Amino acid sequence: MQTKEMIERVSKQIGKPLSDTELSYKTQLVNEILEWKEKRNAVILGHNYMEPILYHTVTDFKGDSLELSRKAVETDKEVIVFCGVRFMAETAKILNPDKTVLLPSENAGCSLASSITGEHVRMLKKKFPGTPVVVYVNTYADVKAEADCCCTSSNAATVVKSLKSDRVIFLPDEFLAKNTARQIGRHIMFPKLVKSNGNEIEFDVNQDYQMIGWQGRCEVHERFTAEEVQEARKKFPDLVVLAHPECPPEVVEAADFAGSTTAMAKYVGKSDGRRYLLLTECAMGDNIAAIYPEKEIISLPRIRCPHMNQITLEATLKALKYNQYVIEVPEDIQMRARGAIQRMLELC
Repeated sequence: MQTKEMIERVSKQIGKPLSDTELSYKTQLVNEILEWKEKRNAVILGHNYMEPILYHTVTDFKGDSLELSRKAVETDKEVIVFCGVRFMAETAKILNPDKTVLLPSENAGCSLASSITGEHVRMLKKKFPGTPVVVYVNTYADVKAEADCCCTSSNAATVVKSLKSDRVIFLPDEFLAKNTARQIGRHIMFPKLVKSNGNEIEFDVNQDYQMIGWQGRCEVHERFTAEEVQEARKKFPDLVVLAHPECPPEVVEAADFAGSTTAMAKYVGKSDGRRYLLLTECAMGDNIAAIYPEKEIISLPRIRCPHMNQITLEATLKALKYNQYVIEVPEDIQMRARGAIQRMLELC
């Protein structure tokens, strides 16, 4: 299919048809990206939260954090352009230390990843010596470097159980931790900050627990509520509700299915339902709508991640043309973080 036809089809399927001027502009951008991708011997990885036209036209591999981590290992291209956010590009660099990894936006961060630092993890390890540390992949490299094993939203329970430990530190997403603890039947405790003096932080830990969490949150998923699910079901009685595990536990309980973005996409593809509500970043719903035009994707509410929104066709083209923005991770951090990521890939 020609580029113009592809763009036109995608825009129509998501209910946002383009004018002739817009269509011509997008087509030119996509063609330039494809040309520069070949010139640079590059591969483009696209997270499921990318805008639909970028997602469906220029990316070589699409998926969630686990899938793209695997693809980052397998690629033989010299340059990796990661259409996602910084922690994802860092993961690609950690797994491909000799390749050039580019992030199309210098400021594409993450509220969840920014909620914790390597220093925080070291303080927790000092407070709970010998306790294995599981770190969500939605973290920066210095945090991964302190972990025994990484995990994704799709394999969190598997990773925690594989450690065969009576107590596990699970960081940093509060709701993923709560949902995982409930799934595997463990009591979770969130340390309470009672004193802060420079680098010294004390925690109140006088309770029974098998998991130790952290109160980091995704600024998109924390906004969904169980009340919104109830209201949506009233409007659409046949609605199938899918929630990301980063959503609050009461939202996950109110859903028909909870899973990673890839798991949600597969669920929609295999299900016989007609209407779906996806409680995750709204571009995900647009991308699924383009794949399954016969199914109706409801967006109530529609929440766009401000960081993912920075990754555009224009930014991707500039990344390839001007070799920006290059992701660097200190070698000592790379080595330690790589071990935690590889243990996850071996387990899953």
